[in-house]
Amino acid sequence: MSRSLLLVSCLVVGLLVLACGGPTNKNGAPTNSSSSGTVATAPSGEQIGVPECDNFLNAYESCIATKVPEAQRVQFQTIMTNWRTEWKRLAGDPQTRAGLVTACKTHLENARTQMKAYNCTF
Repeated sequence: MSRSLLLVSCLVVGLLVLACGGPTNKNGAPTNSSSSGTVATAPSGEQIGVPECDNFLNAYESCIATKVPEAQRVQFQTIMTNWRTEWKRLAGDPQTRAGLVTACKTHLENARTQMKAYNCTF
């Protein structure tokens, strides 16, 4: 029961972070002027061992490093580090590992929407 609660908690925290959106100008347009394109997915953090999670975290990390304004990066990096740590732990348990696939797919879909404010693509 506590593992399920922990997984749900991770999802809720992740969704809340992604729901924060990004900075906009007075016209509602994103303040970043970077060109859109595919975000590189080269890993720099520890891999989870679940491809859906590893791919999401790598793309998210690249988005943060290249598109998010420096003043806001720490917040995003902290959340991503927490995800990576918790997901690695959950991936080590056969009872919770399967749930990570769904959780990471959900995070990816939410990030696609929320991180558009920073001109990130996943």
